[in-house]
Amino acid sequence: MSEIITGRNAVTEALKNGREIEKIIIAEGSGGSIRKIEGKAREKRIPVHYSDRSRLDREAGSDNHQGVIAVVSDYEYCDVEDILKRAEALGEKPLIVILDGIEDPHNLGAIIRTAECAGVHGIIIPKRRSASVNETVAKTSAGAVEYMLCARVTNLAREIDKLKERGLWIAACDMDGNDIYESDVAGALAIVIGSEGNGISRLVKEKCDFTVSIPMKGAINSLNASNAAAVLIYEAVRQRKYA
Repeated sequence: MSEIITGRNAVTEALKNGREIEKIIIAEGSGGSIRKIEGKAREKRIPVHYSDRSRLDREAGSDNHQGVIAVVSDYEYCDVEDILKRAEALGEKPLIVILDGIEDPHNLGAIIRTAECAGVHGIIIPKRRSASVNETVAKTSAGAVEYMLCARVTNLAREIDKLKERGLWIAACDMDGNDIYESDVAGALAIVIGSEGNGISRLVKEKCDFTVSIPMKGAINSLNASNAAAVLIYEAVRQRKYA
């Protein structure tokens, strides 16, 4: 699911032309034009890692990397419209999962697996502050990435507005929300799930129509993002079945 770009010029061009870069690895002690690459990557919020040259040699398959490599995704993301068209083709009300700040690829992979099994029509993730679909995600999803539509967008809040215009209700998952089992989630719906550390961002939450929560009875009062997604998705599926 990933490929390697090596060399200062090649990585610089990848940054310029908007390639979906998962991370950049820089040889420790590098300077000169690599500092410009580092600055551009941080400006775009692309993770930058530092390593010894022997590791870069192994990653690149040679020592001709000039002290920098970029790991880019070759996964083919779709448009949000493609997700809506899939629901329409199936004659079903859209069911979409929006992930706001899920940075752990294992969580993303687990959510994709659950979503595919449940019949979710697609997943939307942001271009920044989010794990991308890579080999770890593909492995964790047990191959579900091959069947699940995933759109990567610049602005989640803007996409939510567009979905609302298309008749979808937007439900935010948050601890202060209404009990999911007492909420109506049987219609055309997008479920928004935030990161475990920061939750849903303020602007995205303000765009949501209502907030739902999962009742907690134990000493631990929260689930991880993939577990929460599974509960919410399957409650929506259950309500659709009996609506």
